[in-house]
Amino acid sequence: MGRTRAQDHPEPLARLVRFEAADGLELPGLLYEPRRATQRVAVFLHGTGGASVFDSRRTNLLAREFLARGIAYFAFNNRGAHVVRKMGLGSAHERIRDCVHEIDGALRELRRRGYRDITLIGHSTGANKIAVYDHYKPRNSARRYVLLAGGDDTGLMYAQLGARRFHAALAKARAMIKEKRGDEYVPRELSPVLLTWRSFYDTANPDGDYNVFPFLEAMRGVRLSRRGRFRYVKAIRKPTLLLYGENDEYCYDDVRGCVAVLADAIGARTNFELGIVEGADHGFKGCEGELVSIVDAWMA
Repeated sequence: MGRTRAQDHPEPLARLVRFEAADGLELPGLLYEPRRATQRVAVFLHGTGGASVFDSRRTNLLAREFLARGIAYFAFNNRGAHVVRKMGLGSAHERIRDCVHEIDGALRELRRRGYRDITLIGHSTGANKIAVYDHYKPRNSARRYVLLAGGDDTGLMYAQLGARRFHAALAKARAMIKEKRGDEYVPRELSPVLLTWRSFYDTANPDGDYNVFPFLEAMRGVRLSRRGRFRYVKAIRKPTLLLYGENDEYCYDDVRGCVAVLADAIGARTNFELGIVEGADHGFKGCEGELVSIVDAWMA
């Protein structure tokens, strides 16, 4: 049900949009608009690790599903798109708090184009970014959030490196940043993907903005952060839908356990809904139609 194949329908038409983030950085995006004018738009925030909405098969698939329901769709590349584009840009250099400038710029551009009913949809690190954005800009023009497969990158780094190497790497990152060498790259034995010491510290720091979904800490009783767990998620007051794929490969082989931990952290707050999409992996590949059906029904 709801499964989509690229060859089933012609590719949807899109407009290339270039807009400025709030700090002046120019970013590119694709705006898909239904034939009938609407004020409703879904804004997609991609994950990290070299992601790009222009390279992803999922961009057209999701756009087609939203257009079929009369909803415009805007997917844009943030400054962390690709691994390295130039100094300071690309996921190797990215710091998550920069998302505040990017999302502000995207929302401003869409409002300029007449959109008033805006849904922010973040996938993987994009979900983390929505929580970070809400923390710093809770009074924003988005009406609701959809957080897809929010990730525990801090915990995954800890699990990959082990306690001793993890804490040693954090100390080394702090020292490199203090010595103004934070833009040098970490050795590959610390990170399989290219990262600067500054970006590595941003991701691995348990007390930093990145640590939005500390599943490993909660599930394995490991205390990494001195701050409250899931603090950014619990502070959200807008209607929020959180979804995970049944076979998400980044949930420590226990998707239901992660969702249960998240549900326990949220508690009785009525602005949240949580769900698991059967048969879906981390990227919801092959489940795009079902995913958008769930989101559309929830939005209604």
